[in-house]
Amino acid sequence: MTTLQTQDTAALTLTVADLVRAAQAGDRDAFGLLFERYRPGIVALAMRRVRNADEAEELAQDVFIQAMQKIDQLRVPEAFGGWLRRIVHRMAINRMTRTRSAIACDPETLEATCLADGTPDQEAQDREQAAAVRDSIDRLGELDQETLKAFYLRGQSLIQMSVEFDAPVGTIKRRLHVARKRLAKEMDVTQAV
Repeated sequence: MTTLQTQDTAALTLTVADLVRAAQAGDRDAFGLLFERYRPGIVALAMRRVRNADEAEELAQDVFIQAMQKIDQLRVPEAFGGWLRRIVHRMAINRMTRTRSAIACDPETLEATCLADGTPDQEAQDREQAAAVRDSIDRLGELDQETLKAFYLRGQSLIQMSVEFDAPVGTIKRRLHVARKRLAKEMDVTQAV
């Protein structure tokens, strides 16, 4: 066994708590190993929060920088993973609230650009229909829910969904087709009741 293989094997046998304690003692290599272990999951979580691959990568980097700077504050080394997830959640919220831009609009512009189509009765029916669709989606399997929400609610393209779900575009098209059929069947069952 080479020295490099011995080091890799030793690194794999260290627990997260061991690595955290070493990092808290100033061992940068230990933090590097924590980074390698947790990076894929943190990037995936960041992607779910910010819905943009570049933003997710940047957020993940910021999370690890924050974690490295504040690792001394972690009292329970075994809780490192949960601690990182809380940092992702908090930093994602901060990032999204900072990047939202308010659009000022005077009443005349608002009135000229907003059209009220239909009657109050029609609007109530539309809201009921939308609620029925949301309820039916919630009764579907998780993959069907995520597929429909990504395409219809978040307006993602097939290519964006392919990246998010790590699946070929053809698979995404099939998932959408199947999810639509299941949703239609669920809506029929709900309306029949």
